[in-house]
Amino acid sequence: MKRSGTADLPLHYGKVPPWLYERMSILGLSIVEVILMDYGKDEVIRRLSDPFWFQSFGAVMGMDWHSSGITTSVMGALKRSVNPNSQSLGLYICGGKGKFSKDTPSELIQIADKTGLNGNDLVRASKLSAKVDNTAIQDGYQLYLHNFILSDTGSWSVVQQGMHESDGTARRYHWHSENIKSFIEEPHTGINGISRGQILNLTASEASENRKGILEISHTDSAEVMQDFSRLILPNHHDVQASDVDLKRLGALLYVTREQQPQNFEDLLMLEGVGPRTMQSLALVSEVIHGAPSRFKDPARFSFAHGGKDGHPFPVPTKVYDESLQIIKSGIEKSKLGNSDKLKTLNKLHQIIESTEKDFTPDFDIQQVIEEERQNSWRFGGKTVFGDAQKPSPPKPIQLSLF
Repeated sequence: MKRSGTADLPLHYGKVPPWLYERMSILGLSIVEVILMDYGKDEVIRRLSDPFWFQSFGAVMGMDWHSSGITTSVMGALKRSVNPNSQSLGLYICGGKGKFSKDTPSELIQIADKTGLNGNDLVRASKLSAKVDNTAIQDGYQLYLHNFILSDTGSWSVVQQGMHESDGTARRYHWHSENIKSFIEEPHTGINGISRGQILNLTASEASENRKGILEISHTDSAEVMQDFSRLILPNHHDVQASDVDLKRLGALLYVTREQQPQNFEDLLMLEGVGPRTMQSLALVSEVIHGAPSRFKDPARFSFAHGGKDGHPFPVPTKVYDESLQIIKSGIEKSKLGNSDKLKTLNKLHQIIESTEKDFTPDFDIQQVIEEERQNSWRFGGKTVFGDAQKPSPPKPIQLSLF
């Protein structure tokens, strides 16, 4: 079995406010539905096993772009919105944070009874993936979240997260069933992380009695390892900086959505009347749906869709968020009735921006873009966990003193 990658994240506490959680659930389900229609169930499973895509997915939903909270909140929102529709979607999400992770085996058995899948094999995969990351390889991170996502065709992924108490970080582990042959014969592609000196490896010969049923860990050539192993390390700073973003891609996005008009692109006529700010959000949502894996190396860029709940890079523009949701949901409903023009238009928007990037030279200050978003946040119903965005005060006139 091969673990597809890890993500190292600053540890953040706090809850997602209800006004954002509701929107995250709707947007998450909508994105999953479009991926299902265009690419199929196995692609949804594969995307969730990619740490870079997963972080971008959370950022476009309005979560803090770099924090550990993305994992808990995204998986919680998805489980809430996907599972009531599991029969029609063919997708199921088990487990969760803390005590809910312990429900995974019983949930998998229930799903197996409905779908005809081998429940014992699924439970074994769930338990072994957790054992490997929590026990066989003791890298200082204690698992506190375990989600098992599977399709009714039998493909699955695992998203689980551990906490490192001493240095205030979390590590998210991603697994994918695609390469599995045997838990014994197909080990990790590698274990890659910040050196912490001696660690406990229960695959050592001295630990033979303790490693029964636990996946052996192999040592492979590092070049071969890195072909399949993705590792995302996010910085401690909360603000979005130029170094966090691919400026060429962000600049092309801003140029197309702000400077160009839909009528200039025949393919975008279905979006005529949509404001530039909503176009910006739709373009990033479309990229999460249709973008190639190589386009998710800078998850911070996707926070320019709907901001972040803590106000970084700017407050969540709820009016824009709701308009984006309405357009995507309307496109999904029309597509189910045989008219997929609006969803095809979203894909065209992504393609136009990707094409524009080829000859685009970034010449803008990202901090000015962020400041403009913050100044206009009140117009778009901007919200953070601290409250509503306020209209900026007009500059005070300078009073000259006679003395």
